[in-house]
Amino acid sequence: MLYSIAVFAPLLGSAIAGLFGRAIGDRAAQAVTIFCMILASVCGVASFVSLAYGGGHAGSVHIATWIDSGDFHVAWALRYDTLSAVMVAMVTCVATLIHIYSVGYMSHDNSIARFFSYLSLFSFAMLMLVTADNLLQLFFGWEGVGLASYLLIGFWYHKPSACAAAIKAFLVNRVGDLGFALGIALVFVTFGSIEFSTIFASVAKHQADTYVLFGKWPAFEVIGILLFIGAMGKSAQLGLHVWLPDAMEGPTPVSALIHAATMVTAGVFLVARFSPVLEFAPGALGFITFMGASTALFAATVGCVQNDIKRIIAYSTCSQLGYMFVAAGVGAYQASVFHLLTHAFFKALLFLSAGSVIHAMSDEQDIRKMGGLARKIPLTAAVMWIGSLALAGVPPFAGFYSKDAILEVAYAAHSAVGTYGFWCCLIAAFLTAFYSWRLLIMTFHGKPADQHAYDHAHESPAVMTVPLILLAVGAVLTGWAFHEQLLGEHWQHFWGASIFNGPANHVLHAMHEVPRWVGLAPTVAGIAGIAVAYALYLGMPDVPALLARRFRPIYLFLLNKWYFDELYDAVIVRPMIALSRGLWQVGDATIIDGIPNGLASLTTGGSVRASRLQTGSIAVYAFTMLIGLVVLVSVFLLFR
Repeated sequence: MLYSIAVFAPLLGSAIAGLFGRAIGDRAAQAVTIFCMILASVCGVASFVSLAYGGGHAGSVHIATWIDSGDFHVAWALRYDTLSAVMVAMVTCVATLIHIYSVGYMSHDNSIARFFSYLSLFSFAMLMLVTADNLLQLFFGWEGVGLASYLLIGFWYHKPSACAAAIKAFLVNRVGDLGFALGIALVFVTFGSIEFSTIFASVAKHQADTYVLFGKWPAFEVIGILLFIGAMGKSAQLGLHVWLPDAMEGPTPVSALIHAATMVTAGVFLVARFSPVLEFAPGALGFITFMGASTALFAATVGCVQNDIKRIIAYSTCSQLGYMFVAAGVGAYQASVFHLLTHAFFKALLFLSAGSVIHAMSDEQDIRKMGGLARKIPLTAAVMWIGSLALAGVPPFAGFYSKDAILEVAYAAHSAVGTYGFWCCLIAAFLTAFYSWRLLIMTFHGKPADQHAYDHAHESPAVMTVPLILLAVGAVLTGWAFHEQLLGEHWQHFWGASIFNGPANHVLHAMHEVPRWVGLAPTVAGIAGIAVAYALYLGMPDVPALLARRFRPIYLFLLNKWYFDELYDAVIVRPMIALSRGLWQVGDATIIDGIPNGLASLTTGGSVRASRLQTGSIAVYAFTMLIGLVVLVSVFLLFR
């Protein structure tokens, strides 16, 4: 019962605010959605505690039967295991704090009820995804978060940039979703079912299955890669990442929800959920590790030169998702989910803190126009420091435990792709600390760049700062509180059957046997990044601009995000527009419109010519009748 309430309470709040928001007013819409989210978070946490620590048993909660046709049976049921319980507790807690924060942040907006309805709908779609008991239900939740993200990114639809960003997010995710849909189809072809229990129970029977298409391909490898392509879209991995920075056009609470608790974590969850299949697809796991490591390094390099406070944090999300996929790719799915958990708190904290800065600076987002704000908004500065320390992996903050674990499992994998992942993530750890402290220094320290904006800066109201404090507590404690249970000596007992590790997978044991320097490396890299940022932006503030001029091609390459948008525009967008115009001119204008337009013109022309026969002269009519009579008699005599 508690589990069901945790999932469906946000849907109830969304429906009331969306359908009756104008009737009950903005404050009532806020109150009902927040109450439903608080109820969901209490029930979600209680369910997690009962399962993980209270002796509760995993299982499924049947809701209804969706499809019952021949051999195809699909029931709507809520899967209740440790993986789902962790996700439900995390999503509901973080989403609740974001709802509360939004009361202050959106106080001057004229569509408050609509915003809170969308926010709760987003939360419900993610909860439906993580509690899915089959691939169809998961796909509905998957598409639900895609729809909700479109609505929220484009919430300020009067801004052309927001509409363009929403469409871009929707279309890029459709590319990944095509791979996901194909993967689901192949799962059904291979296993004869899309129910998780049936699929995972029959993995051993189908390990040798192959698909014949230009050669023989191992079935599990193809399924694994297709499912990961879907994950690449939702979790913004290299190649399908281009929607994520533009998603910053939505209100800041939306950015926090997308980047911390929902949507981008869906891909990581999918990989962890399908661990029983992926464990027997080493090629797919290697591909996942390679893409995750490349994404972590790529996003970290781009984040070093961005100037929009939200975009910097957005690229850090992209990079941290890469870390999670590196862990999953080497078989440490538990470490991946652990980083997902800690990341949710400190990333929500960073985004909401950025929103507090934007609120204080009258909607200014360029960090080059800030400076010295720690004296004006000390609470926001303090909690953003905490979030940055967690992101940089500095002990004893939450990110230290999970990032350290990922570096250790990547090293312990003893494979070429694992080694690649280790070094990419280690370099990214240095760059992450560097750009985080670049942001902090340029925003909160030094002299104000805009004295007028600085003079009017003010701390956010309590409805915004209290959620920041609670998230800061999470950013400090979640790593320490859950490290032992999730990755410690008894991790198998904690996770149970919710995540599967094959008999040859000993990476979680091997991580405790890595050399001492491997465990110290991420902390050293983080501290080094902080030191370099201090040296460049406080000690020698003129040097960054000098370096940007001296190495201008590299600077522009990073500033323009490796030119992925320009590349896609040249290779995909422009050719598609040209092709569409050509097809319109040839097909639409000439054939589809040409035929009915031509017939209309022919009819019009014929009627004009026929009308000329109507002269009004009786003599002409009589002569015409005589000619007709002569023709008729001639035909009769000729053919009788």
